[in-house]
Amino acid sequence: MEHPIRERVEDLAKRREQAITPGSQRSIDRQHERGKMLARERIHYLLDDGSFHELDMLARHRAEDALADRPYGDGVITGWGTVDGRKVFVFSQDFTVFGGALGEVFAEKIHKLMDLALKVGAPVIGINDGAGARIQEGVVSLASYGGIFYRNVKASGVTPQISVVMGPCAGGAVYSPVMTDFIFMVDETSYMFITGPDVVKQVTGEEVSQQDLGGARVHTGTSGVAQFISPDDESCLDDVKYLLGFLPSNNLEEAPTEATADPVDRRCEELYDLIPASPNQPYDMREVVRAVADDGDFFEYAANWAGSIICGFARLGGQSVGIVGNQPAMFAGVLDSESSSKAAKFVRTCDAFNIPLVTFVDVPGFLPGVEQEHGGIIRHGAKLLYAYCEATVPRISVITRKAYGGAYVVMDSKSIGSDLAFAFPSAELAVMGAQGAVEIVHRRALAESDDPEAKRAELIEEYDEEHLNPWEATDRGYVDDVIDPAETRLKLIAGLEVLRTKREELPNRKHGNIPL
Repeated sequence: MEHPIRERVEDLAKRREQAITPGSQRSIDRQHERGKMLARERIHYLLDDGSFHELDMLARHRAEDALADRPYGDGVITGWGTVDGRKVFVFSQDFTVFGGALGEVFAEKIHKLMDLALKVGAPVIGINDGAGARIQEGVVSLASYGGIFYRNVKASGVTPQISVVMGPCAGGAVYSPVMTDFIFMVDETSYMFITGPDVVKQVTGEEVSQQDLGGARVHTGTSGVAQFISPDDESCLDDVKYLLGFLPSNNLEEAPTEATADPVDRRCEELYDLIPASPNQPYDMREVVRAVADDGDFFEYAANWAGSIICGFARLGGQSVGIVGNQPAMFAGVLDSESSSKAAKFVRTCDAFNIPLVTFVDVPGFLPGVEQEHGGIIRHGAKLLYAYCEATVPRISVITRKAYGGAYVVMDSKSIGSDLAFAFPSAELAVMGAQGAVEIVHRRALAESDDPEAKRAELIEEYDEEHLNPWEATDRGYVDDVIDPAETRLKLIAGLEVLRTKREELPNRKHGNIPL
């Protein structure tokens, strides 16, 4: 007679085999026809080979009256594994089972995963491909979403949370990704919206497709909800793996370092030609960043949204750093509502996870106009100001050219806590540009002049010589040093090294009140 344990092991093997492909062949084929990977394929592509350990593989829903079918896993795969040898937790919604709709057991699996990740201090990667709340389970499904949202907030700033939207994500389901640190989307196959095209048409009469309403291009280029867009599932997961390399596993760890063959003392003489001689001529701040970063590598954050500022991750001397920089190639690098909000979230994310900040400044001011003022530019601009003032990570700023008015102060100036402030000889620190300043300060002299144009040119030249330079700021210590642009990399790496042991504590409080 066969041992009972062996019989149970055989039964277990059969159940596991059923759990591996719980969806119908028709639904599996449809996923592949759309160019989408299956839930389990995504996990195995993301994680190191053989590292995945699944949880609750045999869990099944309890709503037997409403749903006759009770597939193993209940439409979501959960577990842990490693990416480049580092521990991560992952859940992957399975669109082939109930369309990936969330029910009680489905949510309980995610709750358990998130709780465990928080206990051990490891990132959570959520792969979203589901139709929202499971209608057959009613209010239980809605309450189950609440449990996910609560855990998103509890883990915020403690362990990195990454949302990967690889299919539908609609209704209340969208609130979990938006409360995570990063959102990736796949072009043409993923979308996010609170109310779908049919509801929009009923309420407003507008006809719109799913992609035009909430596709990847909309959310990475118009709404700013998502930060990364990829052409297909594989490249999207590749980008997720790449991002993880810049992040610590939790808020108690230092930002990761990686060996580099790029010399610490490498001169960046290309910066002489990158910064134009004319103060009004645009240039690409990305090229400045790539010139100083290890191996010219810069992983940009929200590259298609709020283009007047750039944010992203790089390494300097092997050290992971967050980069923020005004973008003179787009609207002269002005700060507006969207660029302020984009940079504020990025700064706070870096600060939460101990990633030093390097800020490249070339800002002519805040964008003027009725639309901006009515849209709350004061409130949005204050978000970035608040984020920098609140940040306790090492902070270094480099003024490459213009640093005008309140926008100069907001862009991590010395007065709001920047640890080291450098300036190129081309830096211009002033309340405003020469043209505007002369029109205000010398209004009467210009009105009384026999030759206003000649007088204006003379006064502008005087203003340029007296104010549009870094020397007054260095006199008063607002700039720590005027540096040779070719030495930027060396100065930044040396500054990061001396700040490695920085310790700064915020006042004891429940939390601040950022101007949301």
